[in-house]
Amino acid sequence: MEHVLSTLQQVFSMQTLPEWAVLLVAILIGMITRRRLIQKLGDRGSQSKGLRQFAIRSIERLAWPMSMLLVVWLGQIALASLQTTPILDVAVALLFSFAAIRFIVYFLRKSIKGGPLLKASESFIAATIWIIVGMHLLGVLPQAMAALDSVGTNIGDFRLSVLSGLKLLVLILIALTISGWITHLIESRLAETKALNASTRVGLIKFIKFAVVTIAVVIVLSSVGFDLSTFAVFGGALGVGLGFGLQRIAANFISGFIVIMDRSIKPGDVVTIGTEFGWVKELKARYIVLRNRSGVDTLIPNENLITSNVINWSYSDREVRMTVNVDISYDNDPEQAIELMLPCAFASERVLQTPVPNAWLTDFGDNGITLELRFWISDPENGFESVRSAIRMAIWKTFKEHGITIPYPQRDLHLKSVSPEVLEQLQAQR
Repeated sequence: MEHVLSTLQQVFSMQTLPEWAVLLVAILIGMITRRRLIQKLGDRGSQSKGLRQFAIRSIERLAWPMSMLLVVWLGQIALASLQTTPILDVAVALLFSFAAIRFIVYFLRKSIKGGPLLKASESFIAATIWIIVGMHLLGVLPQAMAALDSVGTNIGDFRLSVLSGLKLLVLILIALTISGWITHLIESRLAETKALNASTRVGLIKFIKFAVVTIAVVIVLSSVGFDLSTFAVFGGALGVGLGFGLQRIAANFISGFIVIMDRSIKPGDVVTIGTEFGWVKELKARYIVLRNRSGVDTLIPNENLITSNVINWSYSDREVRMTVNVDISYDNDPEQAIELMLPCAFASERVLQTPVPNAWLTDFGDNGITLELRFWISDPENGFESVRSAIRMAIWKTFKEHGITIPYPQRDLHLKSVSPEVLEQLQAQR
């Protein structure tokens, strides 16, 4: 206790007052610099992509520590001829390590393409590493480690203390980072190969990710002396949990692998699942991402793909037949109308020349004769209505030029009783 009080008196003495003044100025300049830099950059970071976005985000993270480091360094040079600067010496090391740690953590997060949880934990991870480095620079790390190791309990032959738990967490993070690099490298290599189809690549990538992460965690647990046989109890509990509360999650997970292995659905396929229509963007472990023509992503559980009817418009053949129906008046010649309709099928460039379009008389309706034009396209992922709209417009123009009438709805009105005045008016209008 006396040693701590003596150290505090030395740190906050009149001799160190200029150093504290330099630190205060450095903090103010760092805050002002960071605020102005963020205002100047604005939304460029979120709007940019690739290396430009990485550079902008890195500058935003390094603006505060680097500007402080510059001011502290200049103050250290100015005071070096007048007195010793132990506080500024430590501050320079701390600020430099803080800037380096922030950059390295951000670089690692971008390298392994972490999710929202890793993104939200970036500042916490950087701060934790910096505190450890700072304690090492201040020379208090051994005492802190001894205090953390004294608090713990024994689990069989393994002693679990606060220190061993922190070490285990750090090693797991490092192992997950390395496994993320490995899987990302393998994924990029598999994406370039043409020997495997899309569904096989997705399934292989998922299996490799699961295997690499499992191996990494097992290696870390073994390296810290943890008895892996302890997991036998947790495995039994997990099995019971899957049987009761997690059965739907397990069903979706297994269904995802079934879909991948039987190649019934793969990225890029155009499908209809229930009332949802769109093309498959991604195959996840628990669900698929289905994007419709409005750009809205729908997350559909994998179990639905196994237990319900799924229309895959591009399963074995991407060619899809479409139809356009039109009514003509009973006063018109249906054979002439059919001959006029056939060339209208090619009003859209997406209509195939083979199979050739056909037109048929399909019904005698209440309002007119119903004709149906049938044609084929090979790119259903681009939608249907643009093709139908172009063909309907061409039919309307062609019929108008040749006097073919598209009738209005016909209705007969029967009047059971009417006043003499109204009857006279109706007869006069006739």
